[in-house]
Amino acid sequence: MRKMLLIGTVCFVALIAWTGLVYAQTAKPAAVKLLKLPNGQEVFDISGEWDVLTENYGELAQFGTYPNVAQITIRESDSSFQAIRMKDNPQPGRKAGTLIMVGNLDKNGITKLDVLAGGPIPSTYKISEDGNRIDVDVPNKARLKFTRK
Repeated sequence: MRKMLLIGTVCFVALIAWTGLVYAQTAKPAAVKLLKLPNGQEVFDISGEWDVLTENYGELAQFGTYPNVAQITIRESDSSFQAIRMKDNPQPGRKAGTLIMVGNLDKNGITKLDVLAGGPIPSTYKISEDGNRIDVDVPNKARLKFTRK
């Protein structure tokens, strides 16, 4: 009798766990926002104000970690974008109103991204599923974490 009760309990727990896994796999990620340009093209919408955390490492480690704010705008003529810093960086940093990064967009996200540090530096990036965070890595220089406000 005890053996049958144990087997029944294990089967019940396994059924509950399986149901939870099935539900977790069918959950849909949050939809990303698209912007329709005047030329009819749709692009991933990253426009707006973003908090930026810059963590310098490698060649730039002596400049440390500091926050900033960026305004990202999308050029409607060619689906490119630019991010402008809204506050001065710590000394000997760049002033407010200067470019942080530039790149190109399509409906799936960013297709090209360069961080501006003396000149354009090709960088790697990862966008969160909901489109509210962009992690940028400038090889051997800095990591920038953009979080949508």
